Amino acid sequence: MKLGFLTACMPNRSLADITSWAAGHGYDALEVAAWPDLGDRPFTATHLIVDGFTDGDAETTKELFAKHSLTLSSVAFYDNNLHPDAAERKAINAHVLSCIDAAALLGCPTVGTFVGRDWTKSVADNLREAAEVFKPLVDRAGERHVKLIIENCVMEGWHPDGYPGNLAYSPELWEWMFSIGLYLNYDPSHLVWMGIDPVEAVKPYIDKVLHAQAKDIELFPELRNRYGWPGKAVTRDTPWDVGWWRYRVPGLGSVDWAKLIDTLYIGGFDGVLSIEHEDPMWGGTPEKVEAGLEVARRTLRPLMVV
Repeated sequence: MKLGFLTACMPNRSLADITSWAAGHGYDALEVAAWPDLGDRPFTATHLIVDGFTDGDAETTKELFAKHSLTLSSVAFYDNNLHPDAAERKAINAHVLSCIDAAALLGCPTVGTFVGRDWTKSVADNLREAAEVFKPLVDRAGERHVKLIIENCVMEGWHPDGYPGNLAYSPELWEWMFSIGLYLNYDPSHLVWMGIDPVEAVKPYIDKVLHAQAKDIELFPELRNRYGWPGKAVTRDTPWDVGWWRYRVPGLGSVDWAKLIDTLYIGGFDGVLSIEHEDPMWGGTPEKVEAGLEVARRTLRPLMVV
């Protein structure tokens, strides 16, 4: 198992700078952000420009990773592939295809995205549409010898009432995803606030986990007693302001990392564990982001076989 991080936590730094920093601070791999450069959403970045990506671009990127002895573990573009606006959905689906083509040129095994949701329709209707939407994406990935991995983030901020906006949040939905040729980028933090045991939940599916993310979560049960499981209903400062939990870097929340990593090892997982840094207490400045990544590394590295 290798330790990496998702580069989206450093949106204003170049990939060359990030690779140098990662190698100098004990990391083995990077999950590289490849969102379009729209600058309109937090926790996104454009460290790979995949539209029009060429053989020359691929060689330059591979040389950069080789220089620092790093693995490029996944190309990351997490967006709503079932967006209710037809033009927006088409653009997102097309960008996933560009990510697949770029990953193939790079020799990168996976592309990460979301299933998403059309929040104007039922879950059943969404799943029927998703099977059609993802077929050409899965087919392209297969042709390019790349796997599509889905993060099990709830994306409650996409839904007007705070309900799941990404139909990949539970083992029931993972089984549906696997049936249409998708794999899992496993993040335990999202299961915790939904009341699902992240260790027990993943045990039967480790052979479908091609990549894993390390994010922690801090709960405030006394506030859940006020808002209930879906979170704030009357006023939210932002769509993501649920009111009773927040993300943390590994080691500062509720996830039992020793038990989880041991479970992944026992199940045969030998891929990359990639820190997804969305901790508001260790964000806001480059220095705090780096410090948060250091907290995460010191938590996780002693639990991993070198």
